[in-house]
Amino acid sequence: MKAPKIIAEIGCNHKGDMAIAKEMIMTAATYCKVDVVKFQKRCNKELLTPEEYNAPHPHPENSYGKTYGEHREFLEFNLDQHRQLQEWCNEFGVEYSTSVWDITSAKEICTLHPNLIKIPSACNLNKGLLEYLCDNFGGEIHLSFGMTTRDEEEQIIQFFESKSRNKDLVIYDCTSGYPVPFEDICLLEITRLRELYADRVKAIGFSGHHLGIAVDSAAVALGAEWVERHYTLDRTWKGTDHAASLEPDGVRKLARDCRAVAKALAYKKEDILDIEKVQRNKLKKNQVKW
Repeated sequence: MKAPKIIAEIGCNHKGDMAIAKEMIMTAATYCKVDVVKFQKRCNKELLTPEEYNAPHPHPENSYGKTYGEHREFLEFNLDQHRQLQEWCNEFGVEYSTSVWDITSAKEICTLHPNLIKIPSACNLNKGLLEYLCDNFGGEIHLSFGMTTRDEEEQIIQFFESKSRNKDLVIYDCTSGYPVPFEDICLLEITRLRELYADRVKAIGFSGHHLGIAVDSAAVALGAEWVERHYTLDRTWKGTDHAASLEPDGVRKLARDCRAVAKALAYKKEDILDIEKVQRNKLKKNQVKW
């Protein structure tokens, strides 16, 4: 099996600070050795009603503003900042990507021409957003299936097929929760998605919001070609995503273990491998042949 691609999702864990974002890119690339780092792009006034925008944050201890809208704006990087993030990714040898939550954000990020753009679970039924990307973005479109019925999954796949973009589509098994208890991860959904869609999409991945790193290697064993995890420099930082994220050492070990599992997923090329022959000659030499 080919090595899975590992995505470290920075999202908004940079706390609105470009210096922290740069450090996270550098660490993910040089220490964790991931393939992709992923941010988020939102037009908050397009996503939120005036009431939602001006309401207090539901968890004030995690808020970076007096209102939810102010909080979201504080954590939002503009297009020029995303261009700088992409340049830093190129400098450190890791791929840049971002999730887009609305059409305005999709239009902006498309001008950067990344190799992939992600549709989060929360937006996978936004037909206008999907249509814009299908018609205007030539790279891979990655899409998570959290909070999505099986009928909706099929409708999404059919939509991409109608646009002749299904072979550029990577779909992710995902349970939307922060963090997700192990019994709700439902890893066998990867098997179901492979049985239904492996021939209809480009690849199938796993986007996890759980604790620890054991589950991700199991996802690779079940056929996930992409593994995405939230990533932070410090799980105790203020913000809603940090507690369900991995710190650098966890991301490094996850990438190592997932690649090791992928390398181990093979049949023997011959009855007795070269590594076994010396041991066989030593340990079985006096045994009676059948």
